Amino acid sequence: MLTSDVIRAVAQQMKAAQDESRQISPFSAQIEGFDLASAYAVADLIHRGRVQQGAVPVGRKIGFTNPHMWDRYGVREPIWAYVYDSTVVHTDGKLRPCSISQFTEPKIEPEIVFHFHKAPPLEPDLPSVLECIDWVAHGLEIVQSHFPGWKFEAADTVADWALHATLLVGEPQPLRRLGIGVIDDLQRFTVDLSCNGVLRERGVGANVLGSPLLALAHLISVLTRQPQYPPLQTGELVTTGTITTAHRVQAGEVWRTDLHGIALPGMAVEFVS
Repeated sequence: MLTSDVIRAVAQQMKAAQDESRQISPFSAQIEGFDLASAYAVADLIHRGRVQQGAVPVGRKIGFTNPHMWDRYGVREPIWAYVYDSTVVHTDGKLRPCSISQFTEPKIEPEIVFHFHKAPPLEPDLPSVLECIDWVAHGLEIVQSHFPGWKFEAADTVADWALHATLLVGEPQPLRRLGIGVIDDLQRFTVDLSCNGVLRERGVGANVLGSPLLALAHLISVLTRQPQYPPLQTGELVTTGTITTAHRVQAGEVWRTDLHGIALPGMAVEFVS
């Protein structure tokens, strides 16, 4: 891992780019040895600074859980970051506007969001993880890149908030409403992602590391190997990564999702400047 002085300098540069909505050269191209451990240390410094400024962490996001995107973006494993009360928006799933004027090269990702009513075990299996979840929702995460052209290495994305911009959370559904076959349904369900009435892509739950639940288990396992960061806590939500590839969005577009094979309603969002 890089020295503390270098990590502080990178954190200052990264946070300034995020706050000013501007793009910078990837750190992996600037600094020899900029690795994942250094990047998580950078992200943690930025996180602590945001909390000191009043941001309230409400959960985590998992990024790059769709292996179909790995070659395109030069990554080889999922990543995680905090999300905050200021970046998570709870909706009823109906058409709503979303301003993207402060986002850099934004893209849309349909996801599954889980909420924990108690902390999950540190050595999870899927039934034990389910026991800790009280509601499930469909979500749309808007991601962005502060590195031009979405060109980066995995460590760059960790430093850059795991590319998070905002998370729109649809109507939460009690876990029991999804039925006794929810483990299989989360693997097999499909989502249609459309823009201005034209289908752009159909994704399946298995695209997310085999299942959004498996993505959750992966995050729990990663955090056990990172004891310097807190494990998942009671009251946190986790959005588990995109079911389709990420699609670029522009002001004036209306995007919709329709889910099949699982008792979760679709969503709609209109992007404005």
